Amino acid sequence: MSIEALRQDVERLWAAGADASREEGRELFGRLRAALSEGSVRAASPDANSPTGWVVNSWVKQGILLGFRFGDLVDASMDHGRWPFFDKDTLPLQRFGAGSGIRIVPGGSSVRDGAHLARGVIAMPPMYVNIGAYVGEGSMIDSHALVGSCAQVGARVHLSAAAQIGGVIEPVGAMPVIIEDDVLVGGNTGIYEGAVVKARAVIGAGTILTGSTPVYDLPNGRIIRPENGQPLVIPEGAVVVPGARAVTEGPGVEWKLSLATPVIVKYRDSRTDTRTELERWIR
Repeated sequence: MSIEALRQDVERLWAAGADASREEGRELFGRLRAALSEGSVRAASPDANSPTGWVVNSWVKQGILLGFRFGDLVDASMDHGRWPFFDKDTLPLQRFGAGSGIRIVPGGSSVRDGAHLARGVIAMPPMYVNIGAYVGEGSMIDSHALVGSCAQVGARVHLSAAAQIGGVIEPVGAMPVIIEDDVLVGGNTGIYEGAVVKARAVIGAGTILTGSTPVYDLPNGRIIRPENGQPLVIPEGAVVVPGARAVTEGPGVEWKLSLATPVIVKYRDSRTDTRTELERWIR
């Protein structure tokens, strides 16, 4: 069945609401899950005509939500029941073979079926990738890192230890978090609420980015804010680190308080590239 036919079926069942056929919904979700796993369908796609360079495929999110709606809660325990888990039967874990070219190091990692991990991805334990997520070729997901539902991660990205890449599955029209090619995301970093990180950016350890975060761009003397309902966009090659700005109103002035804020301190150059190149030695 074509992708367009799959889309039409999802949109029809979504529009039917409570009257949608449960049996048809479960079968349809199985087809959608397979297409997501192989990467032929994505929750968001590159679009040169969009202000962010991306467009949301709302129908894909609708289909994933149908999968939650029509699933039954079942025992999903592991190790002969010694690790008790309970989840919807429509959301199994994905099984990979050695021929997939994906390296999943032993130690408690999980990837839900309906997530796409491209060839050459390295998953260090424990990490988690949720349904609808996309991870491009040669990327590394380090220990304790999360790739949320519908998040889109490009090729040759390094998600360092404990990095949190939020998803954004609802509302269905909202942009999920986008991490483009060749981005380095530092440890204990949080990127949420549909923020878009353009290619070759470096997000320093401990930086928090959300859909409404103002980012202070020192090299260009500007403040980057989301505009006209669009998400926050971190420019290509930007090097972003945690910063602080003084509170200028109320008791905070007297108390000498400051608020955390991300700061672009430079744009990626040959020296930055040399330092980020070091990660290749562990592959």
